[in-house]
Amino acid sequence: MKMEISSNFDSGNIEVAGIDAKKNEFRLRIRKDTNSDFLQWFHFRLTGAEKKNCKLSIINAGKTAYPEGWKGYNVCASYDREEWFRIPTTYVNGVLKFNFTPGHNAVYFAYFAPYSYERHLDLIHHAQMASDVKVEVIGKTFLGRNIEMLVIGKPRKDKKIIWVIARQHPGEPMAEWFIEGFLERLLDHHDSVSNKLLEDAIFYVVPNMNLDGSIAGNLRSSASGANLNREWQKPSKKTSPEVYYVRNKIHETGINLMLDVHGDEELPYNFIAASEGIPDYTEYLATLEKKFINHWMDTCPDFQDTHKYPFDKFGEANLTLCSNYIAQRYGCLALTIEMPFKDNADMPDKKYGWSDVRSRVLGASVLNPVLNVLPYLG
Repeated sequence: MKMEISSNFDSGNIEVAGIDAKKNEFRLRIRKDTNSDFLQWFHFRLTGAEKKNCKLSIINAGKTAYPEGWKGYNVCASYDREEWFRIPTTYVNGVLKFNFTPGHNAVYFAYFAPYSYERHLDLIHHAQMASDVKVEVIGKTFLGRNIEMLVIGKPRKDKKIIWVIARQHPGEPMAEWFIEGFLERLLDHHDSVSNKLLEDAIFYVVPNMNLDGSIAGNLRSSASGANLNREWQKPSKKTSPEVYYVRNKIHETGINLMLDVHGDEELPYNFIAASEGIPDYTEYLATLEKKFINHWMDTCPDFQDTHKYPFDKFGEANLTLCSNYIAQRYGCLALTIEMPFKDNADMPDKKYGWSDVRSRVLGASVLNPVLNVLPYLG
């Protein structure tokens, strides 16, 4: 059977530069994001290579958006698209290399365990079957897909308003795995933490902010080429409608807490980026941030606060970012949650690295610090 590389499917991304069938060698390139120069996400299938020692090289890895992210990184692979395990990988002279002998005729490789559009739809429609959950379509993406939001909780004027969004950057699927775990626990009526949260808060959840980019196999850009997490100050209805409609909805509902969920290519840790650099940063926000972070560390060993982004200087925060914009505009707690593409160096897992399953578990765990700060949200 002829060996073949393909990526013409949901979130697929790879280009074939050359194949040496006699040596089982594959030279590959990551394709750029739609209407953008970003590149890093890959997802492809190899067929016809069962029991053959294959040598795969991504030759433009050094030209990606975050080449430092390849150091210490191992490729994800799957036979059934359910279990994603890691393959030993090297990065030398700008080339990402990995050898693999497939145990079956078809195998998938990806930057991280993908979260498909079909699974996204299943997530939305499964959630709406729970009591006090409604699905709202609040707008259309650049390519005309529905922007779907879940409203969770019974309305009451004195309830806190909590917004949770994910996948502004489409090539960060761990963010939607996080949302899946978050929703599974929040909708579990046997969970006392969830029950208490829903007594006192309403949740507005957008599991995927960038459906077009996710399906296209992009890393950071939407179908228009926009980096959505740089559009919050002045979103365009034409080129960044995803942010335009979500931001308008936030203005309509109000907000007491924002969680914006992401993945980080370089740091092998789970961490939070806060809003210490906004012009109107206050002691109130500093106290809330510390309370949230410390409680999450106390209740979840996978989370830490030592390794993270450098602090922004006071007054110098980039207000085009979601969490900074929201914190400045509303004076509320707004946090960017980051997870690794590599592994959690504090608690490594040689077989799976940081994974879809661990992302789900982390998503469930965030309900504890949310409940801890809930009484203090203004």
